[in-house]
Amino acid sequence: MKEELIARVVQVLRINMSWMTWNLFLAFIPLALSVWLFRFRRGGSWLWWLGFLVFYAFLPNAPYLLTDVIHLIDDIRTIQSVWMITLVLIPLYLLVIIGGFEAYVISLINWGYYLHRIGKSQWIWRVELITHFLCAVGVYWGRFLRFNSWDFITQPDAVLTKGVEEILGKQPLVIIAITFVVLAGLYWIMKRVTLGLSQRDSRIGVNSGRANSNTPNI
Repeated sequence: MKEELIARVVQVLRINMSWMTWNLFLAFIPLALSVWLFRFRRGGSWLWWLGFLVFYAFLPNAPYLLTDVIHLIDDIRTIQSVWMITLVLIPLYLLVIIGGFEAYVISLINWGYYLHRIGKSQWIWRVELITHFLCAVGVYWGRFLRFNSWDFITQPDAVLTKGVEEILGKQPLVIIAITFVVLAGLYWIMKRVTLGLSQRDSRIGVNSGRANSNTPNI
């Protein structure tokens, strides 16, 4: 019985690792772009604007991982073991979902850093809200219409026609509105946690530097 249960868990993990790895890879694309665009570059060139468009095309992939919780429900029904679900499945899903959403949070923090750097700090909260809405639409397109980020290039007509027509319906608007609220709320919490940890590490670094100010560098 135990061998059968372990074999079933291994099978479920093997199936999940493929899409989890792929979705995390897509989520970290906008994070990498945000570092390049907003930390090391200054806007104005055609290459920067191209990267900016790619950044927004891939950004919904990060919060999209929140919707992968539906796979957890299916896996729970498959395994039906409280211990395996508690000790293996739930921690794995939490790691993937939080990792994807943290990529979203850091990407927007970098975006805000860039706005502050160019003297547009007053636009940060507006840009964040607009981004939450655009990503809510993107998450809906990805989960229900099965569009991918590269469909903006491979099939732009379908994205503009089917995608826009769909979101004008009553039910899609409700789903998008709920997604927007969830993204805005979670982002508000995670942003403060992330910035708080970052500032704490900075203070520790400063205090360590002061404590070792009389120690020669190695």
